[in-house]
Amino acid sequence: MRRVLPALLALTATIAVPATPARAAATDATRTPATPAYTINLTSNGTGGVWTGHESVTFSNASAVPLTEVYLRLWDNAHGTCTSLPIKVTNVTGGTPGALEVACTALKITLPAPLAQGATGSVGFDLSITVTDGIDRFGHDGSYYFIGNAIPVLAVRDAAGWHLDPYTNNGESFYALASDYTVALDHPSTISVPATGTSVDRAGSSGRTVTTATGKKVREFAWAAGPFRKISGTTAGGVAVNVYSVSSISTSSANSMLSTARSALDAHSSRFGAYPYGEADVVLDNGYWFGGMEYPGFVLDVISSTALAHELAHQWFYGIVGDDEYTTPWLDEGFTDYATDLYFNKTGSGCGITWQSSAEKLTNSMAYWDAHPSRYSTVVYGYGKCTLHDLRRLIGTTAMANLLKSYAASHWYGVSTVADFKAAAQAAAGSTSLTSFWAAHRVEG
Repeated sequence: MRRVLPALLALTATIAVPATPARAAATDATRTPATPAYTINLTSNGTGGVWTGHESVTFSNASAVPLTEVYLRLWDNAHGTCTSLPIKVTNVTGGTPGALEVACTALKITLPAPLAQGATGSVGFDLSITVTDGIDRFGHDGSYYFIGNAIPVLAVRDAAGWHLDPYTNNGESFYALASDYTVALDHPSTISVPATGTSVDRAGSSGRTVTTATGKKVREFAWAAGPFRKISGTTAGGVAVNVYSVSSISTSSANSMLSTARSALDAHSSRFGAYPYGEADVVLDNGYWFGGMEYPGFVLDVISSTALAHELAHQWFYGIVGDDEYTTPWLDEGFTDYATDLYFNKTGSGCGITWQSSAEKLTNSMAYWDAHPSRYSTVVYGYGKCTLHDLRRLIGTTAMANLLKSYAASHWYGVSTVADFKAAAQAAAGSTSLTSFWAAHRVEG
């Protein structure tokens, strides 16, 4: 996410966040539940602000440790209260639901029997989504609704146990494995529903359309709903790009952003590997306080070529090359800002890193940055990209380009860690030890 109003970070930091439950000990680092496949059918009200229907998800246990439960993350309950839930899950099948946890953003479902390694399971439930007030990644601007992180998703269990981190408004908390989504959205024909994946429309009941969006190997699903204006184009590499605008966005601004999207997708593809999703949707509104927000094949953005190049670079760093966004935000935000600099032919020549305390590290988690919000953007974005510029200067431009392309390829649709990147960088550096480089740049892990 590109932040444009850093002063707001200090305000959000005053909001109390409930403590995170202790993570259950895990004896296997394997990330599970694996191979999630979501099937979702939702019907909207007349505006696109309320959606009801059913969701089911199948999964397998990749770990040698049996799965006795799964957790759903109901992220957008952070935008409401536990007495007025924007995301409601009822009538659970395939397991026994517990009480909501982590400020009502996590729901434990105990499975009927432990799931052994390689075995598959599924849970289903009725789902209700009520978009909250305010322009946000989950919110609305008048008749335009932005519906990010509304779909309940499986939490990940790995060496740290279950990841049940709190929602953060300053950055991202999201950590999910590559998944398949088939989402049918039944809506009034007068509104558009740009969404993750490739969409196909069919006629519904009188005055309504059913848009079925299919996303393969994506980490989450997002959409918008409203009477957007739409323009479309195709990149030189064959990716369909759709730009949806609220009424206050001028035609010339929308066309400019379409041009940026087409060129940025091709540039990022050439550096990190071909964009695999076939289609990309951009939803424009200058009211986004956060500047822009990334989802697979779908981004929210203000009119800013820099912000759009950044959000589209997230398709690779967090989208294709996954990471635990709460624990190591540098692995997507720093890399994405570096990719944005490359797109604009910026060399990072003015980079300077000045640490404010011994506790401040590039690889700190969102728990630290939520407690030090004024430094989040400076360090994770600014120092993050400067670290990669400095690494490029140390090992050479060609070696750095080869490193990022091979690093992306080796973690394609997977999950990377700081240790993974450090190992890949050291291999690219050859006989040049990077130990002192990581220490100076406070890259730990």
